[in-house]
Amino acid sequence: MDVSVEALWSMPVASLLDTYHKARRLYAEKKFARDTERARLGWQSARVFIASRGGVTERNNAVEASEELAKKGQHVREMTLDLDLLKADVDVMVMVLRHRGEPRAGGPAAEATGFGETTPEDFE
Repeated sequence: MDVSVEALWSMPVASLLDTYHKARRLYAEKKFARDTERARLGWQSARVFIASRGGVTERNNAVEASEELAKKGQHVREMTLDLDLLKADVDVMVMVLRHRGEPRAGGPAAEATGFGETTPEDFE
């Protein structure tokens, strides 16, 4: 998202909430993609393990030596980094909203009513 804190602070409330909403949706989409890739990697590792010959140690060595699985593992780690950076952006947006006195995103009321639902106390 690469939005500076100063830009977030000076945004109108409606724009800030819209940016927050888009960032949360992007975070959910990227998290789903990362988790899908992680599961696919686990499935492929299991296939290599089953297809290999020998004892458990030899099979584990075959999984670890697979260059294709190593590349996919690196891809999953890179997806995790992108996800963590996006989460940091979302957290900054939440902090700006809280410091500006806007409705709390993920505060105690959100825990009581479910994420994303607001109560009248959020606007006090």
